[in-house]
Amino acid sequence: MEIKVLGTGCAKCIALEKAVRETVNENGIDAVVTKVEDIVEIMGYGIMTTPALVVDGKIIIKGRVPSSNEIKELLTK
Repeated sequence: MEIKVLGTGCAKCIALEKAVRETVNENGIDAVVTKVEDIVEIMGYGIMTTPALVVDGKIIIKGRVPSSNEIKELLTK
């Protein structure tokens, strides 16, 4: 699974990256997590509000930081 956290470095972007990494580690999810801060690349996804969570090329969440339980549910279904 390829997970990308899109965000330029704001507090919400940092919080989402941390929550995703913790969820992946705590649940043994086989995934590569990367942080995308390049605004041109972020805009390529059509994202206008950050943070955003992209899993295997599909935008899952944008503009908010979900709970750890919601992240786990999204990544394990």
